[in-house]
Amino acid sequence: MGFEELLEQVGGFGPFQLRNLALLALPRILLPLHFLLPVFLAAVPAHRCALPGTPANLSFQDAWLEAYLPREADGTFSSCLRFTHPQAVPNITLGREGRSPGDLQGNRSSMPCTQGWEYDRSEFSSTIATEWDLVCEQKDLSRAASTFFFVGVLVGAVAFGYLSDRFGRRRLLLVAYVSALVLGLASAASVSYVMFAITRTLTGSALAGFTIIVMPLELEWLDVEHRIVAGVLSSTFWTGGVMLLALVGYLIRDWRWLLLAVTLPLAPGILSLWWVPESARWLLTQGRVEEAQRYLLRCARLNGRPVPQDGLSREALSEVAAGERVVRRPSYLDLFRTPRLRHISLCCMVVWFGVNFSYYGQSLAVSGLGLNVYQTQLLFGAVELPSKLLVYLSVRHAGRRLTQAGTLLGAALALGIRLLVASERSSWSTALAVMGKGFSEAAFTTAYLFTSELYPTVLRQTGMGLTALVGRLGGSLAPLAALLDGVWLSLPKLAYGGIALLAACTALLLPETRRAQLPETIQDVERKRRRCVKTKTHLLKHPHTHLNRTARSALCLSAEPAAHPPGLARCNLSTQPCNLAPSPRLSDCTLSQVLSGEVPIRSFGCPYLNKLCYFLLSTTLSHA
Repeated sequence: MGFEELLEQVGGFGPFQLRNLALLALPRILLPLHFLLPVFLAAVPAHRCALPGTPANLSFQDAWLEAYLPREADGTFSSCLRFTHPQAVPNITLGREGRSPGDLQGNRSSMPCTQGWEYDRSEFSSTIATEWDLVCEQKDLSRAASTFFFVGVLVGAVAFGYLSDRFGRRRLLLVAYVSALVLGLASAASVSYVMFAITRTLTGSALAGFTIIVMPLELEWLDVEHRIVAGVLSSTFWTGGVMLLALVGYLIRDWRWLLLAVTLPLAPGILSLWWVPESARWLLTQGRVEEAQRYLLRCARLNGRPVPQDGLSREALSEVAAGERVVRRPSYLDLFRTPRLRHISLCCMVVWFGVNFSYYGQSLAVSGLGLNVYQTQLLFGAVELPSKLLVYLSVRHAGRRLTQAGTLLGAALALGIRLLVASERSSWSTALAVMGKGFSEAAFTTAYLFTSELYPTVLRQTGMGLTALVGRLGGSLAPLAALLDGVWLSLPKLAYGGIALLAACTALLLPETRRAQLPETIQDVERKRRRCVKTKTHLLKHPHTHLNRTARSALCLSAEPAAHPPGLARCNLSTQPCNLAPSPRLSDCTLSQVLSGEVPIRSFGCPYLNKLCYFLLSTTLSHA
């Protein structure tokens, strides 16, 4: 008996799982509030040099600025320079720095702003840029705030991925909650940019725990059929957080209070952990049978499932745990020791880098679309809702692999077409930006679901930690890539689209996981390909082989998506699918008899063998 059979007994989707999804909704809502916070937190409003004796009469202000500020090539006043000496302007008194018109003719030399800056506070009353004058020569520091945060997320992903595989998901989730709350409050109280950068980096490390722990903790309590629904449903909370950020940012214009507003909800999240269950699957891999039994019985009770007396006995669970117990603690080297896992890990690293790089590159670029920052943020959040629907439909029918590649390709095409659209056609540019954001979000949603299904239970958190590490590297580089507009205005878009295209091609190299059961051990992953090829070849050459002799060796055939014509069910068996003894009729049944119709496919008492026969039939027809 495997864990999937245990989950079928206690209920793979019911009130227990729905409550778990609801309890884990809070971190999913809070993540975009922090990850996309630089859109408002580090915004740089319109600014100009602070000038002496600015007239109170607004009718003279333009003429006053004309005397002190040079103009850029587009005709706007310079944000970073002022004239060394004010220029002659008729009917304007130039104050203490005034000169006679004769002295100023022909002298148009400029200098940096020496008396600070004045900011347009119509959109933001305060940001870190206005707080510490992160403009002009120091404008890179404003964008670097996002990079510091994602560097912290990168480091935290490694730490939480490794530690949660060693010490459990629930315990490390508590650590993430508490540390994120404390560090978020410290960030809001920062007295200097250095203090802010350090505390935001550490906050990113703490919040990384949510990205690594929440999805596997949900999936490991779900059966195969409902993982897609739950994955897409839980990811809609991220979309809710994106749109909520637009509302919170609109209502709170001061960066300190805004940071407090998105940090304080972590406090009730700490209390909610009292009802969040530990992963019984992980407990069994650690040999902690009693704790796993307690959670499984609670799951059965909430789902209203009657459990046989010996179904969840310690002896039965010990037998399951014996086959799943971790012989030694997992490490990141385990992801590269075997060929199959090495292939999966390398491909996932490229995919996650591309997903994060393109997503955050587009999400943080909310200017220049013909809308204000609040409207753009709300629109970028709203487009994620149809993206979830696209993912839900696509992963069910096209599979995870094609969905991942297709959404990344869509993001790359949207970015590429934007390069060809004339700058004056802002409506087309805005529409393409929204489409690109939607495809990027769909790719992000698929990546979490897909990656969780590729790694075995004993290394799932470690694998998620590694891929998230590389992904956050992409996220940390995305804000810096925006600085390439100083070289060529379209170079950032070209970089985002090119990396997304590379990730789309790499995603095609990953194995399909649609309707496949979660692998438990490294051996489950490694023997899948070898046994699939060997068994399929044997069945096609020997159609008279008895089905009960091939059932256990053909279980992983569902990993071969190309062999399944549309409409035919897949085999969803684990490594030990059915404990029912083969009936005499089944013992005499061969593949050729099933294909000829002599034996009805649904005549077997075991539903697992019915599914196997469906798959064997589809496999043979595909080679006919």
